[in-house]
Amino acid sequence: MTQDELLYHVVAALEDLGLRYFITGSIASIYYGEPRFTNDIDVVVDLSEDRLHELLSAFPEEDFYLSEEAALRAIRKRGTFNILQPSSGLKVDMIVAEENLFNHHRFQRVQRVRVGEGHESAFSSAEDVILMKMEFFRKGGSDKHLRDIAGILKLSGDRLDVEYIEGWADQMGLETLWRTLKRRVKK
Repeated sequence: MTQDELLYHVVAALEDLGLRYFITGSIASIYYGEPRFTNDIDVVVDLSEDRLHELLSAFPEEDFYLSEEAALRAIRKRGTFNILQPSSGLKVDMIVAEENLFNHHRFQRVQRVRVGEGHESAFSSAEDVILMKMEFFRKGGSDKHLRDIAGILKLSGDRLDVEYIEGWADQMGLETLWRTLKRRVKK
C-alpha cells in the first residue's frame, strides 16, 4: 500500500462514517507549500466512544494495526492514537479534536481538496496549518516546522488570510514567532 492509497482509505472510511475530520501536518503543508518526504499522515477527527467500533471495523486486523485501548484513551483524553499499516510501514496519527474555540474555527475553515485521481479530502486551511506548525515549533523546536511554514508562505502567501493568522497568533502567544517568520520569508 502506498501513502496515497492509505490516505484514500482513511478518508473514505471517515467520510463513509460521516465523521468530521481534516488532513493536517506534513501532508497539508506539502499541499500548500513545498514538497518534502514524510512517512506519516496526520488527521484531526471528531470522534466519540460510541463511534469507535465503527471506525475499528474500517481497518481490518489482517491489514492494519489499531489498538482499541489506545484509541479509547485518546478519545477520553483528547489525544492521539495510531493506525499502522504493517506491510508498508506507514502510519496515520489520528488526533482526537479537543473541544475549544480554535478547533471550532479549524473545522469551519476546512478546505475540500482534490488529491490524486478524483479523490477529494478535507484539509486544514493553510492558515491553521501555519498556526499549528508554529505551536509545534514552540513545543519541540524542530526546524522542519519552520521550513514547512516558509514553504507555505512562499507558495501560498498571497492567498493567506493574514489577519486570521495574526489574530490567533496573538491569542496563542505566537505573535513574536509569526513576525520573525514573515520577515525571514520576505528576504
